[in-house]
Amino acid sequence: MSGVLDLDPARPAVPPRDAATLVVVRDSRGGGIEVFCVERQKIGFLGGAVVFPGGKLDPGDLDPAWAAHANLPREPATPWAPDEATRRGLAVAACREALEEAAILPVIHGELSHAELVAWRGQLREAKLWDLLASRGLALDLAALHPLARWITPAAEARRYDTRFFLFVAGSSLEGAHDDHETTASFWARPAQVLGRFLAGELQLAPPTHRTLEILAGARDASDALAMAGGACLEPICPRLVTHGDTVALVLPGDPEHEVREARSPGKSRYVLREGRFVPEDAPA
Repeated sequence: MSGVLDLDPARPAVPPRDAATLVVVRDSRGGGIEVFCVERQKIGFLGGAVVFPGGKLDPGDLDPAWAAHANLPREPATPWAPDEATRRGLAVAACREALEEAAILPVIHGELSHAELVAWRGQLREAKLWDLLASRGLALDLAALHPLARWITPAAEARRYDTRFFLFVAGSSLEGAHDDHETTASFWARPAQVLGRFLAGELQLAPPTHRTLEILAGARDASDALAMAGGACLEPICPRLVTHGDTVALVLPGDPEHEVREARSPGKSRYVLREGRFVPEDAPA
């Protein structure tokens, strides 16, 4: 149905898998913020789309050993995990995926250079991340991850994820780099610039990425972005696929055709498939 999503209204729904995403921002010269984006490889889930670093929760992210190698994660205003171990594991997953896909890793008790982050990424197949941290006297800074949003893949999608979005404010020296495997390109840009490229047809954005960029485009600086996260709705947003003739739309909570009546995200209430892209629109009168 789309190059980014594989939607089939007749497909039986599968349970979503837990996942986490790290939305990395920094202050931009001249005001506003920049966000770090990666482009996914052309095949697979969200193939070719520009996204934030992230992926599914792995069993190792839930290992109790992480308690000794990370500080406590923030507790979301709206609970989004069944227990403390899963809450910590989701934050660990966001950090691990950011290292794997973007050479970004929030740490405390010291700093890592860009060269070290890239080197660590290459060692993860043979070494445990907590051993690498311990070798430098470092720990994951899970408290630096601010809960931002929770999106669940539509029931009509072949692969479904229950993804928790975290906001992380990076220092000006953080570079970031794609891995040339899962991610094939990367860049820092103001949210409005990414949205402009989407409107021009230069890149693909899935609805959760687009909506996150729309919200962050209004941030005056990184501190303002953190304030937005502090007031964000963390109730799950699961778009519902609806079709009317040739029109295909993903409607969000608050849309007249969604079973959840209250809106859970500011902005237009649906994304309509137009020329291979889901673009935001209001519900028809």
